[in-house]
Amino acid sequence: MANMLHACVLLAMLLLAEAMPMEQERGLIFNLDVGELCLQSAQCKSHCCYHSSGLSLARCAERATEFQECSKTSLYGVYYKCPCESGLTCNADTTIVGALTNTDYGICQDPADTK
Repeated sequence: MANMLHACVLLAMLLLAEAMPMEQERGLIFNLDVGELCLQSAQCKSHCCYHSSGLSLARCAERATEFQECSKTSLYGVYYKCPCESGLTCNADTTIVGALTNTDYGICQDPADTK
């Protein structure tokens, strides 16, 4: 019962984070800077909560730049490869298995260069 309550509180906090204005000061749970511990990408200013392995602690990280490896989306809110910076697209094939295991990687590209 306590675990269900904790999950509901975490979900409520995550939903409130999306409704809050972006110009707020850094908090303890949301609007975290690069390098700070996170549980979900919604907590990070960069919107990328990254971990290098399933056993490592996740930290906020910069989004991928042009020609870097990237992930399109994460079902879990934590990435092995961050999504691309604004204005770039992640050129990756999407598969069901890759979506479930968070392993659909691609390369960030400028859409103007791919035409």
